[in-house]
Amino acid sequence: MGVILLFSTGILTIIFGLSYLKSKSVLTAKFLFIYSLFSLILFLIIFFYNFNLYKEEIAQAISNIKSEENKEKIKEEQAGIVVPEQTAREIEVSKKLLDAPLISQLPELPRGCEVTSLAMFLGDAGVRVDKMELAKEVRKDPTPMTYQNGKIHFGNPNIGFVGDMYTFKNPGYGVYNKPIFHLAERYLPGKIVNMTGESFDSVLNKIKADKTVWIISNVTFDVLEDSQFETWDTPEGPIRMTYKEHSVLVTGFDEKYIYFNDPLTNIKNSKADKKKFIAAWEQMGKQAISLK
Repeated sequence: MGVILLFSTGILTIIFGLSYLKSKSVLTAKFLFIYSLFSLILFLIIFFYNFNLYKEEIAQAISNIKSEENKEKIKEEQAGIVVPEQTAREIEVSKKLLDAPLISQLPELPRGCEVTSLAMFLGDAGVRVDKMELAKEVRKDPTPMTYQNGKIHFGNPNIGFVGDMYTFKNPGYGVYNKPIFHLAERYLPGKIVNMTGESFDSVLNKIKADKTVWIISNVTFDVLEDSQFETWDTPEGPIRMTYKEHSVLVTGFDEKYIYFNDPLTNIKNSKADKKKFIAAWEQMGKQAISLK
């Protein structure tokens, strides 16, 4: 009803306005002018009243038009008419496998998986450096292994390599991300990022960007039982560790597997179950290093 009244008032305004312009009688012209003015005011009042009354419906109609336009645009993109480069790349990369150098830690470095994986990482980044040189340069924690009151006292792998890297005849363990990060920085200053503590998505994103990732896991690439861990005292406080600790260089992924160069087995692009691998990595502190 309001729309009909609004339409009728608009028509009358136009009719009386034209009549006023053509009228030769002063009295008639005056009447028509007043009526046209009244009709115009009434038209504006009804127009704004209806606009306020139906503003939500109008906004919804405009939104529906835009939604239809977006749907058509999406159809065009899916048909290959317009495909942004970044979107296409994200859809395409569901798996990735990099070709990084493979280096064995054996026989020279029975406990040197961390520095050997670093040698592979640096080699993939264009820096040729021998694993034995890295073994010499990595920070060391000289704390000797002792037993006091039934507890083991030993070094801290967050400070430096703990024990003997070159033989199983002497006590030893390994080294964690911080000393490896600082050593990598010496060869590629300002180009290394320590992603320790981040989610595994950060590792996958680096692989997508053609950058290998140094990580800490364990030799089973699966979650270890609590019986596989022990706690010893260090100068910085107690630390929970496992002798199954291991380091590899992550080189790829797909929906089911994570691929890596393993310095212990000397297998290039070895693979492990994706969920188990990630869980083992998380259990070892989410330690990861890559290029920026």
